[in-house]
Amino acid sequence: MELILRLLEFAKTGGWVMVPVAVTSVLMWTLIGERLYTFRRLGRRDLAIPDAVHAVQGAPVNHFGHGLRTTLVRNFVRKRTGEPDLDKRILRECAMRIEPVIDRNLAVIAVLASIAPLLGLLGTVSGMITTFVVIAELGTGNARPLAGGISEALVATQAGLLVAIPGLFASVALRRRAEKLEHRLSQTTLLLQHHV
Repeated sequence: MELILRLLEFAKTGGWVMVPVAVTSVLMWTLIGERLYTFRRLGRRDLAIPDAVHAVQGAPVNHFGHGLRTTLVRNFVRKRTGEPDLDKRILRECAMRIEPVIDRNLAVIAVLASIAPLLGLLGTVSGMITTFVVIAELGTGNARPLAGGISEALVATQAGLLVAIPGLFASVALRRRAEKLEHRLSQTTLLLQHHV
């Protein structure tokens, strides 16, 4: 409870800019969590290459689950026609339908991580404007009124950076994971096309 009160006091010190910074943070981390969950699903309990080859050749294989190869093989088996040339195109189409699932929301996460320091900068400008208004009204003789504007500027900048830095690291890590999954998907598709 004390931590929540301290966070609220921290947010109050940063001024109105803390609201969009908080919304950006919550949205960004929700999307990061969704991507981690999706990537974990695509990587777990997947068909082995020999089982995928057997399934594409028509052998009965248990292809239940949400792994990358499992999803590709399951979608292909549903649509296959028995004609090798057409089935190869169907396999490529099934792979192309999985690619957007891998890439979904990665650009949004990167944009949200990039927006956060700009929002912090906006808070800096807002805090400095508040400071200059106080100087214009009261002068520089009393430091206590000046501290509010300076505090607002620094807290907003700090909050923006606290959201942006881990968000950028997470964005890069998720992009690398997505590239690995896409590479695995293309390799699997090429391999399975030889066995259709």
